[in-house]
Amino acid sequence: MNKYINIVAFNIPWPANYGGVIDVYYKMLALHRCGVRIILHCFEYERPHSPELEALCEKVYYYKRRTGLLANITKLPYNVYSRKDPELLRNLLANEYPILFDGLHSCYYIDHPQLQNRMKIYRESNIEHDYYRHLAKAEVNIIKKCFFLVEAWRFERYQKILKHADLMIVVSVTDTEYLRKIFPGKKVEYMPSFHINDEVTVRTGSSDFILYHGKLSVTENTLAALYLIKNVFCKLDYPCIIAGMNPPSSLQEAAAPYPNIKIEANPSDKRMDYLTHEAQIHMLITFQDTGLKLKLLNSLFAGRYTIVNQEMVTGSGLEDLCYIANTPKEMIDTCKLLMEQPMTPELIEKRRKLLFPNYSNKQQGERLYNLIYNPGE
Repeated sequence: MNKYINIVAFNIPWPANYGGVIDVYYKMLALHRCGVRIILHCFEYERPHSPELEALCEKVYYYKRRTGLLANITKLPYNVYSRKDPELLRNLLANEYPILFDGLHSCYYIDHPQLQNRMKIYRESNIEHDYYRHLAKAEVNIIKKCFFLVEAWRFERYQKILKHADLMIVVSVTDTEYLRKIFPGKKVEYMPSFHINDEVTVRTGSSDFILYHGKLSVTENTLAALYLIKNVFCKLDYPCIIAGMNPPSSLQEAAAPYPNIKIEANPSDKRMDYLTHEAQIHMLITFQDTGLKLKLLNSLFAGRYTIVNQEMVTGSGLEDLCYIANTPKEMIDTCKLLMEQPMTPELIEKRRKLLFPNYSNKQQGERLYNLIYNPGE
């Protein structure tokens, strides 16, 4: 008998080229490979309709977001209220299948009385009020800072809506413990982010450059890149590449005085694949320990050595696969050490053993299938 599911996504999850939508897309793909037929409901937000999604899913519904000032005049989080659409509710009521709400942004209808008897799954990506407080702390624009602080307050109040979920699947160990404490009677399961990698593709040998990568238009990533330019990369003799989507001019200006530092804006998929596989070191730092950083998983599946600060691996269970450095001196010294060490088949095999099965899309997809369709087993 065919299994069906409704998935409510906060954005159109193709192309799968940044954190949140990567998890949405590859989770859908994993369920599809388990034989699940997917009815996708997604909100349009700066991305076009997708033939790729329409080929993967039984049906794709697109909804307009209610953006602008009026959508902000509410006690609900703006990012939730702007995803209110009566047509979505009508389409969810047109069948009796389970509903997976991807992220708190997508949960406007999770407590609707007409959905009371449906199985509802919440996919966590961040503890949102913590995430928005971190954004506020990093933001220099006073209007944006105020918005993030208000949104954090709204999300902390709104979080109680999750009592209406039958199952929560959570991306980090830390967040899992937090939600189990807040919702002691609920089924809360740790399930790391789904991602692009089906196997470990790390290359043996070595190269001469260091890579930092991320969506550079995100303030968190901009600050991390600026920190590395000013405190680490400028003090190294190796080529250092910072690659990602839509870097602000501040990054180009910060890197300009240093001939060994290069900013690569909007690299093609082919170029990004080359950089990921060929870099000798992936240098990944963050100043907010929320969720699970997908770029970390990509680096471990495809890159040689990965240096991180503690915040990057908090709650991930991936500490043993990384070199942890928390100060510029530690980062510089670790870079100098690893630039002299070729990657070996033995180290790659060790990594493979530590990444599977917990970070296997196939096995996590099968586990999610059983949690939804065989919950008593």
